[in-house]
Amino acid sequence: MQLPFDSMVYIVDDDIVVREGMAWLLRTRRLLSESYPSAEAFLSMLHEAAKEPHASALPQQAGCILLDVRMPGMSGLALFEQLQANGIAHAWPVIFLTGHADVPTAVDSVKRGAFDFCEKPFSDNALVDRVEQALLLSDERLKARAQLEFLQSRLSELTERERDVMRRVLEGLPNKLIADQLEISVRTVEVHRSRVFDKMEVKSAVELANLMRKLT
Repeated sequence: MQLPFDSMVYIVDDDIVVREGMAWLLRTRRLLSESYPSAEAFLSMLHEAAKEPHASALPQQAGCILLDVRMPGMSGLALFEQLQANGIAHAWPVIFLTGHADVPTAVDSVKRGAFDFCEKPFSDNALVDRVEQALLLSDERLKARAQLEFLQSRLSELTERERDVMRRVLEGLPNKLIADQLEISVRTVEVHRSRVFDKMEVKSAVELANLMRKLT
């Protein structure tokens, strides 16, 4: 699978040598990156981005975060917890960069939802391979979220009666039985059924059922 052209790798590490080395390494694989010297600086960027016109609370482009475990001020673990709480760590998978002493902590973070950890000194190619995998996962998650939001917006356009009909269509009931249950004519059921299909952009009850499974 091809990486999204605008995907971004965020490097959060207090060591400038690490930041510059990682940025160079990513460039050799044609990956864009931004670097931040602290957790606070990264959070400040997110805060400012959220204030932009038409900005979303969650990321819209694929990305991943290379995060040092141990930093002055807010630690990488504390930042990770915040990113988990606001959903960003799900949209942008986190790869921890850790020294030997922090490996047990990093392993525990992976169990709690981090994408992976790499112990310093790390294999350049192995790390960038994991970065690319994290970016692909980010892209998949963002597309899934966009589809879910699309479905929810379509559902919100249905009238109460159309929802009544849709529920019974999904149960596999024929139009005549739906009409009897709702005490309306078969023709009215057919009209509502057609409008449901149009609004949900499907052509059959099977398509509708498959679409609705994505909401569960």
